[in-house]
Amino acid sequence: MMPVTENAASSKTSSFVPPIPASPASISIELPDTTSLFSDVNNKEKLSHPQQVLCRREQLRPQCEVADIFNLYGDEYRQSHKLTTDQLNVMYAICHCRTAAYGFHAEVCDNCGHIDTAYNSCRNRHCPKCQGIAKRKWVNARLDELLPVAYHHATFTLPTQLSKLSLYNQKLIYDLLFDAASQTLLIFGDDPKWLGAKIGFYGILHTWSQTLWPHVHIHFIVTAGGLTDNGEWVEPKYKGKFLFPVPALSKVFRGKFIEGLKKDYYAGNLVIPESEEELNRPEKFEQWLDRLVSRNWVVNSKPPFSGPDEVVRYIGRYTHRIAISNHRIISIANGQIRFSYKDNKEKDKTKMWKEMVLPADQFIERFLWHILPKRYHRIRHYGFLNNGEKHVNLETIREFFESQEGVEEFAEVITTDDTEGITCPKCEKGKLRPFLSTDQYGKILKFDISVFLKKEARDTS
Repeated sequence: MMPVTENAASSKTSSFVPPIPASPASISIELPDTTSLFSDVNNKEKLSHPQQVLCRREQLRPQCEVADIFNLYGDEYRQSHKLTTDQLNVMYAICHCRTAAYGFHAEVCDNCGHIDTAYNSCRNRHCPKCQGIAKRKWVNARLDELLPVAYHHATFTLPTQLSKLSLYNQKLIYDLLFDAASQTLLIFGDDPKWLGAKIGFYGILHTWSQTLWPHVHIHFIVTAGGLTDNGEWVEPKYKGKFLFPVPALSKVFRGKFIEGLKKDYYAGNLVIPESEEELNRPEKFEQWLDRLVSRNWVVNSKPPFSGPDEVVRYIGRYTHRIAISNHRIISIANGQIRFSYKDNKEKDKTKMWKEMVLPADQFIERFLWHILPKRYHRIRHYGFLNNGEKHVNLETIREFFESQEGVEEFAEVITTDDTEGITCPKCEKGKLRPFLSTDQYGKILKFDISVFLKKEARDTS
């Protein structure tokens, strides 16, 4: 449920009672007179505290959450471990997400006038409850960039030894991975042997495995084809099979990453953990690199997506994923956390989903390993989709396709779920439109009556 104005015929203002536990117990907010706009609602509903009536979204709340783990065991963990400011801030945000600490907001149904309230989300990118809106916005922005071409999915993964080293050198290792992988793809795209044009792609950094162990890798969505200097589109030579040969990609990727790692080591930029102290000696570091080079550097390249719908569904799954979702947490009891994970090495597909139990302190530690440095960009664009050149290049490509017969543009008709708002839980026909937002002190951050004016105009037309 969400807030509604009091039915006060003689009053010049409508009083909202925000759902914020405070001292005194409630705070009144004076708003402009909107009584007439709520005339069809006031006789039915009163402004209510979000905790008094579960909204539709709260009814879908998982039984256990990361926030519950932090609330139960977070204080003890913070006292016994030295955490970074970023880690402390993430723990606070997750613990207080959708509570009075972040204020509340109100939405109204554009069909029946139902008002619904809920506490604000923390909007932290590591919070299991806050990725839906950010994901939809990002995906919708990508819809405008879709072209009538095939798309490939490629994954570049670091060996386990480097994933562990990344815990002490997050930005350095992640940047090296982005640079080495993206340069590899661009080199193969520019090579006339394979394409001879500039491809467009974006990469999404993930740092975890299903069991929260360090597993640093990047998912790339790559156009099957590229843009030449004279504005023409070039199709790949092995259309429908593969974009570039995986063994060759792996070899070039490994070489570029090792080259960058050595430069950072000898420049004194690489932090060596105490457990690997011998690597501070150059001869030991070179031996370690030799062993690293001999390992298999995993690069996967899947066949092209079947169509634009599949591209949209895919990027919706991967873009704003976090280390573990609340729905995978099975139980929290006696300091033990039980959660499910997918074992991709299991050959029997019916047994892929398994369970793991970790002590609370180990679960928290693993989760915090994957907190990215502040303002670190985990989604990056390359090639003709580079942010500085993207719009001009896309226009050039579309003009080329418009000049070709038999090419059908599809980007304008692709849609994603929930792009137009949440369906009203009361009438199940209209969409909930936000009109009020406050901070934790009851200060109004947003008050928009246009949603009521639009509804009033429709009702009287």
